[in-house]
Amino acid sequence: MNTLRKHLVIAFTAAGLFGAAVGAQAQTAAAPTEGRHAHAMTQEQRAAKKAEWQAKRAERQAKLRDALKLNAQQQPAWDAFVASMTPQKRGEGQRAGRPDRAAFANLSAPQRMERHIAMQKARTARMEARLAALNNFYSVLTPEQRKTFDEQSKHRRGGRHHQQQRAA
Repeated sequence: MNTLRKHLVIAFTAAGLFGAAVGAQAQTAAAPTEGRHAHAMTQEQRAAKKAEWQAKRAERQAKLRDALKLNAQQQPAWDAFVASMTPQKRGEGQRAGRPDRAAFANLSAPQRMERHIAMQKARTARMEARLAALNNFYSVLTPEQRKTFDEQSKHRRGGRHHQQQRAA
């Protein structure tokens, strides 16, 4: 009797594992159409989304500029600040500063790490340039304008990736 139970438990366990393996294999086979690439956009959709994002950015900048009530002497610092915050143009068909995936995959582990460090240094340099423009602009503001600027910048949630996560 005990032997029969043991064999049944083993058989059901094996059947369960087999079913789980088949289910996992079916999910893996469907992954390219459902997973990471399901949200892939067409060129037109990407261009429309970019235009929408740029319009929102311009609107936020205009609101901030109106709230600060800048004078003529402050305008050049504002223009430099806005220019520093404008994203760089991206390369043809790939993100700025990123090699294509095939070339990156052929590198050795130390070479990939060196590339990652170089990209991070370039990002840090861009952020330092933005900080310099921000400090220059902030230095020409009056105390009231600084208070307004500080209050307005608190509401900024970060990059577009952070906004997408919160919206989801």
